[in-house]
Amino acid sequence: MAEGRLHVGIGNPLRRDDGVGPWVAQRLNQTGLRARIWQADGAGLIDLFDTEAALVLIDATRSGAPPGTLTRFDAMATPLPRPLFHNSTHEFGLAEVVEIARRLGRLPARLEVIGIEGADFTPGKGLSTTVRETARRLVSALREAT
Repeated sequence: MAEGRLHVGIGNPLRRDDGVGPWVAQRLNQTGLRARIWQADGAGLIDLFDTEAALVLIDATRSGAPPGTLTRFDAMATPLPRPLFHNSTHEFGLAEVVEIARRLGRLPARLEVIGIEGADFTPGKGLSTTVRETARRLVSALREAT
């Protein structure tokens, strides 16, 4: 198992706000924190769960909440709400991955999931202003928590 906490930014930066996870991971890497970008199918995350004791997954959400709303979950304590984290272009989204890993006994010892409510998921690059501001605050908070 790797030491320390790994931050994983999930999403597609070519779908505007869906790229908020990779945006956060890139900035965390620049500050020296362990972070990686995940753009592959969610099922591959299960293998990552086996290598890390503590993970923070960051992803865009689409729930109807105001854009930029930040939601945090202790995924060890409660299942993730499927509609909130089913933004993937694949049918196998983050909520499904976590619950399958839970059933298989393959969750890491600590798993936090952070969602940032997106506004614009159309093709293109760049985060909406509100999402970018929330993402900046999250990067600061994650740096301070380390």
